[in-house]
Amino acid sequence: MPRPTLSAHADRRAVDRDILRLAVPALGALVVEPLFLLTDTALVGHLGATPLAAVGVASAVLQTVTGLLVFLAYSTTPAVARALGAGDRRGAVHAGIDGMWLALVLGVVLALVGWPVAGPLVSAFGTAGPVAEAATAYLTLSLLGLPAILVVTASTGLLRGLQDTRTPLVVATVGFLANGLLNAALIYGAGWGVEGSAAGTVIVQWAMAGVYVVIAVRAARSSGAPLRPGPSGVVRALRSGAWLFVRTASLRVAMLATVSVAAGLGTTGLATTQVGLTVFATLAFALDALAIAGQALVGHGLGARDPDRVRLVTGRLVLLGIAGGVLLGVLTAAVSGVVAPVFSDAEGVREALPGVLLVIAAGMPVAGYVFVLDGVLIGAGDARYLAVAGGVNLVVYLPLLWWVGGTLAGLWAAFALGYIGVRAVTLGVRAHRRGWVEAALAR
Repeated sequence: MPRPTLSAHADRRAVDRDILRLAVPALGALVVEPLFLLTDTALVGHLGATPLAAVGVASAVLQTVTGLLVFLAYSTTPAVARALGAGDRRGAVHAGIDGMWLALVLGVVLALVGWPVAGPLVSAFGTAGPVAEAATAYLTLSLLGLPAILVVTASTGLLRGLQDTRTPLVVATVGFLANGLLNAALIYGAGWGVEGSAAGTVIVQWAMAGVYVVIAVRAARSSGAPLRPGPSGVVRALRSGAWLFVRTASLRVAMLATVSVAAGLGTTGLATTQVGLTVFATLAFALDALAIAGQALVGHGLGARDPDRVRLVTGRLVLLGIAGGVLLGVLTAAVSGVVAPVFSDAEGVREALPGVLLVIAAGMPVAGYVFVLDGVLIGAGDARYLAVAGGVNLVVYLPLLWWVGGTLAGLWAAFALGYIGVRAVTLGVRAHRRGWVEAALAR
């Protein structure tokens, strides 16, 4: 086997620097985002198992809505990056602004639709009594922040496409600190309980959206891009996001099915699953930093018509994703026996959580592989395949979940090992086939 040339080593080092330049700040921002929910979980958890279970159900609904609309960032990032790679900064900024307008409209419409159906949505999880009442109150109030968080999502896609992941890190960090302080004051100081957690988060979400609007206005003025929405640009954003919407819908169906099965395990099972899903989301966002770098770098490379760089970026990301998954798995296993008291005072939750965390830890290396390939294929504009693969993943996962999900251990084995495993197969088949980069260039 021939030894790599000095030039090849230099190219790898250059790509690694670019990945780290984008991924490290993105890591900070992505970890901070689920820390909003982790903070709420920890604060509410000390009110008892019932409020914690209520936040689990309401959060599942909210995360479903925001997760389904993540295409506002995921379709914007590669579109902006491609335009930037082709030397069209004005077009890149305008594409991001169109996404922000679309996000605002969608957020207002969904909030208006969501208020009257908040109760039925909560009841759909099989909850009743105090849990359902608290979950409905939390969800209804949280919907006020939905337009803001969607604007934040679209704005983040704009900045990532412009190869800027530092600014989202700063905004997210300041927002997290403000959220923790405000929620603690409203939950305990003002005595608002679960509703205080929702109110504090809504206030911070609107503040963050305001910051991003100022940033977008400055970028438009410096590049000459118009601030008004372009109908054709909005239509393109919807068209490019349609398949990503379907892809994300499959992910959310899997999550909702997991929560629904957990609800049948009782309050303790549901509360433990809420903590487990929150921890998993935090770890996933950490690995997703590499996926974000992949979206931006693959999109930029395709815009610059450089297929060799796209292949090199993909290979390096796969190695880094697996290594990152191993590291996070080891860390999660190491703390699995001591972190339960942080999240709940309920004895049942404290006893069940360590086993759940060990299962999560075991699946992390495969998860790292999955998340980076997902980002690479999004950056390559391969959204249609991702949507089809999402359906295949559900066909495998849902029967498995209902077959082995009668216990908490079985439920988490199905999710953290079975579902993530089938995603690894469907993504790997696509990303490692011959000619996929050439197909991406043609799109």
